[in-house]
Amino acid sequence: MADQRAQVERWVSFAAGIVAPVTLISALLFYFGYVSARSQYEYFGIDVDTIGLSTQDYVMRSPQPLLVPLLVLTLIAVAGLLLHNAIQPTATAVRRTRVVAVALLLVGVVALFLYPAIGHVPYYPLVVPLLIGLAAAALGYLSYLSAHLADQRPPVILIVLLGVVTTTCAFWATATTAQYSGRGLAKSDAQNLGQFPVVILDTKERLQLRSPGLEETALRAGAGQTFNYRYRGLRLLVVGENRLFLVPERWTPSNTTLVVSLDSSIRVQFQFQNDPP
Repeated sequence: MADQRAQVERWVSFAAGIVAPVTLISALLFYFGYVSARSQYEYFGIDVDTIGLSTQDYVMRSPQPLLVPLLVLTLIAVAGLLLHNAIQPTATAVRRTRVVAVALLLVGVVALFLYPAIGHVPYYPLVVPLLIGLAAAALGYLSYLSAHLADQRPPVILIVLLGVVTTTCAFWATATTAQYSGRGLAKSDAQNLGQFPVVILDTKERLQLRSPGLEETALRAGAGQTFNYRYRGLRLLVVGENRLFLVPERWTPSNTTLVVSLDSSIRVQFQFQNDPP
């Protein structure tokens, strides 16, 4: 009985060791997908929370904004390992390099305090975490290397704290990259709205739309006819929870996004331009 209980505990511990990292990774994917989607739809004047995307939707959107940061971080790690194996540093060189790393870290900290004043400068939100993170990582490595060359015990607490700073800055830089990715994707969509389905919208009431390029037609009254107006020139941007988010075919900064409920008050037709069979 005791052996069986011990075996069960081992399996539970093994499963917990797998579930915990998977849960953490899923949470990170959700966060970066959410940040990217929020920046993307904000360009069209939509609060992403009003769309009603699911957790799976955000997770599926995360690979695009994460691809470049993960690739860059991996290449930096590979370059660091290659450099570590290629050089034979001396204690003097390590001390001089550590002074440079400390100076860069101080510059990054000063830039962090100046963030409220000049944070609007292009790419400033990305440069600051990169500068602090790389300086902290270099300083942690150099602290370990200096202790190793002096045959002393490495300053574990200092290295751990610098590791926390590096991880935090990597998280910050990745989130900023996700924002940039979402904004860039939105601008690309706005320039290529032809990739989205054409929507023909019939309504019972006049919508008073003023966006350029939209065509309004009054439908003929007839037996059983409940829809009075037809609108052309719309594209389906995204489908939310029982709602359609429609944009004009030609997007300009003065355009507005039309939100319609999927109920009996509208009739929708979708047109796709496919290749001939």
